[in-house]
Amino acid sequence: MHLTEFLDFEAIKPALPAGNKRSLFQQLAALAGGRLGIAPAAILETINEREQLGSTGFGQGVAIPHGKVEGLPRIYCLFARLSDPVRYKAVDGQNVDLVFLLLSPPDAGAEHLKALAALSRVIRHGPTLEKLRGARSRDALAAVLMGADERDAA
Repeated sequence: MHLTEFLDFEAIKPALPAGNKRSLFQQLAALAGGRLGIAPAAILETINEREQLGSTGFGQGVAIPHGKVEGLPRIYCLFARLSDPVRYKAVDGQNVDLVFLLLSPPDAGAEHLKALAALSRVIRHGPTLEKLRGARSRDALAAVLMGADERDAA
């Protein structure tokens, strides 16, 4: 699976002012809800429930809050670079400044895992993370993510 299949390139946020983890989740839920026509409260509930199972902070300043949402027609991902890193309880203890919100329909078990794997390939590549932190616009961030997707497809 490739990012182009589920990442909402039009909704990329180059400098989201999150403040803290709770506010970040509220903003992500509102953004995704608006794009998808789904109640932000339902999205917020699912990502909070998943977070209670264990931190979705994957390390190196990256988090992938994720969950399954009733009524969602397809896998959906939103990317945001935060204007200031937030405390996140990531596995490596680092604050988070790069966030991928991944939402899936309840019956998308295998596809959800494939999407997580695609995101994992991107975040394990240090030079890509550096480029994401250096890009200053939505278009520049989209270009970095598309380049990472093409690299992983090769």
